[in-house]
Amino acid sequence: MADDEQNAEPTSHETVHPVAPPPPRRHWGMRLAGIFILLPVLILVGWTLVALNWSYSTGYRDGIVQKFSRKGWLCKTWEGQLAIGNFPGSVQEQFEFTVHNDSVAQEITRHMGKRVALTYEEHKGAPTSCFGDTRYYVIGVTATP
Repeated sequence: MADDEQNAEPTSHETVHPVAPPPPRRHWGMRLAGIFILLPVLILVGWTLVALNWSYSTGYRDGIVQKFSRKGWLCKTWEGQLAIGNFPGSVQEQFEFTVHNDSVAQEITRHMGKRVALTYEEHKGAPTSCFGDTRYYVIGVTATP
């Protein structure tokens, strides 16, 4: 009887499954190279978003806009200088600033040579000069008497 059990054909509940071929080999070197390239790019993009959307400080500067021009090879920004302390016998201090908004730039241009108060935000850590030559971004301007 033992021989009959060994030679018996499989019943319906004993199905034979074919062996699946092994999965194709993955190229781990290419994946690691992709990670080492993609990860720094993602970090740089994240850092740029944080640096430009989070202001380190905000404030006001009062003076006369002496110089204001649109600069840049690829990324054009408005760059200017505000003369602070135009009083006889005092040393003139220069406040350099950047403007991204064209309507604010038009307002500054309209008040060239007059006393103005600039509202600015300081953004530390912008990764390139494409966002401006300075870290002070003017967001508003008002004429002062």
